[in-house]
Amino acid sequence: MKLIIAVFRPEKLDEVREALVSHNITRMTISRVSGHGRARHQIALFRGREVDIPLLPKVRMEIACNDDFKDEIVETILSVARTDGQIPGDGKIFVQHLEECIRIRTGETGPDAI
Repeated sequence: MKLIIAVFRPEKLDEVREALVSHNITRMTISRVSGHGRARHQIALFRGREVDIPLLPKVRMEIACNDDFKDEIVETILSVARTDGQIPGDGKIFVQHLEECIRIRTGETGPDAI
């Protein structure tokens, strides 16, 4: 079992979600987060004054899946969340080993619980 965590631009959320749903990947958790990687911060114009924005808005998507689905999920997110490649800050994908999964309602464990 794997836990896939993708952090990407908020404007790509609908496209990524729709692409995953079209591949029958429907179980996901989505959070709105702030942060930055190499794209440090931005200067924005707010009420006529320049304002330093140290943390950029992002979306964090978490998907627990069986090993067979990992590559398909990662490739789908990569292909849809990437912009033209010229602007930094498209995001990152982390793949972690998921030691255990337990469905609270039924008590099922392991791959059946996902």
